[in-house]
Amino acid sequence: MSIRVVLCVLLTLCFSVYAWRNYFVSLCASILLMAIMQHPDVLYTLKNIGGIQGLNLWNLLMANVTCAWLVRRRSEGLVWDMPRYIRNLLLAYLAVIVLSAVRFLFNDPDRYGFTFGDVISENIINSIKWFIPCLILYDVCRTRRRVMVALFVIVSLYFLLAAQVIKHVPLSYAVADNFDHLAYKLVQDSVGYNRVTLSMMLAGASWAMLAMLPLVKTRLRKCAMLGAAGVVALGQALTGGRSGYMGWLAVGLILGVVRWRRMLLVIPAVVIAVCIFLPAVRDRMLMGMGVGNNTTDTYEMTSGRNIAWPYVIAKIKEGPIFGFGRNAMITTGLYQRILYDTDDSESFPHPHNAYLEILLDCGLAGFFVVVPFYLMALRNGFRLFLDKSDLLCSAAGGVVCALLLALLVAAMGGETFYPREGAAGMWAAIGVMLRVAVERNRAREENAPLFGETETSGEPPGLGVETFPIPA
Repeated sequence: MSIRVVLCVLLTLCFSVYAWRNYFVSLCASILLMAIMQHPDVLYTLKNIGGIQGLNLWNLLMANVTCAWLVRRRSEGLVWDMPRYIRNLLLAYLAVIVLSAVRFLFNDPDRYGFTFGDVISENIINSIKWFIPCLILYDVCRTRRRVMVALFVIVSLYFLLAAQVIKHVPLSYAVADNFDHLAYKLVQDSVGYNRVTLSMMLAGASWAMLAMLPLVKTRLRKCAMLGAAGVVALGQALTGGRSGYMGWLAVGLILGVVRWRRMLLVIPAVVIAVCIFLPAVRDRMLMGMGVGNNTTDTYEMTSGRNIAWPYVIAKIKEGPIFGFGRNAMITTGLYQRILYDTDDSESFPHPHNAYLEILLDCGLAGFFVVVPFYLMALRNGFRLFLDKSDLLCSAAGGVVCALLLALLVAAMGGETFYPREGAAGMWAAIGVMLRVAVERNRAREENAPLFGETETSGEPPGLGVETFPIPA
């Protein structure tokens, strides 16, 4: 057992016990642990502890955090106040996930190599569990201090992931001819996340860190935050994930047009610098676009996705309202058909497009539940981001907008709307943002400061052990 695994076990056990004293701190620790939980040493060594499916360290920690929260929230005077329209969208989203998995159970998953336990664990529990940090953070972030701690913890997760990428994918590889292959292998083997997913995560994270910049007052800390954003951007470039590249550019342009006008001058400079100093990244980014030979190769540009998408669209038309259930690429025979038609040269167990996937699995009924939830979160995020009356509102909104936009853009070439590990930070940020949005509306109605507190100096707070006052 490696030192990394031993350290992960000790940290998890310590924070699992500490959750019963301060579950907020342990929840923050669980978010940071996602930086190493997908590492192959940790994932495969501690995936099913004692042979029990689904029993791993992160689930153990979250079980303690959740139980402690449920036991203590009433004594802390917490009242559930999520707006009805948000609650209904969230419940509908959960229903789509569960129903799509149940439909898969009726398609005899044993024929496709899935057991009943696999479906329950992977398709239901492992999707729903990422909502839990979102809900807990929404419920407990009722002070400025806790909101700031949560936001800094979330962006720290992405910094730790980027640092691992930079460590394992040397900068010298960004000028190598086989950069694409090297980046794919090293990121997968050393960090654990799929490089396409990791590129998407980091694409929004660098902009999220810039959104946090106004909360940092001293010049030294501002420089540190800018440096951290640069580290995340560099780590994202070294993943080689092209959908993430597109997401980074789109997020920057959108946030620049909406509020950061000066950033529109910085983005071209960054792109030019990458093209000059990281030629392998440039070639990867422009692959198939005909630069230099004036010949556009759609296959190269989409990494072969243009082959699968027509099959998926045609199948969606056969069941447009309710779709075909979870893993429809396999249960409908599309996966096998593409293999047959391309002489086993193309493998597409999923559509490589989150929008097509939800349409194929859940039809328009599911699509018009899932997508509106993200649009609602994005709408609330932009409202906060554009609010200049309080720096905390702007930061919370900017973080969510950056992470959400990165997913929505990258979803056109991959990803999924079924929550998974790569979306853990984003779901946590959504929970914090929704709390700030609710408190902002309440403060305006009562003509009072946000959270009933005046704005602090903005210095990053530490992870204190403060608790809510217990009512007499």
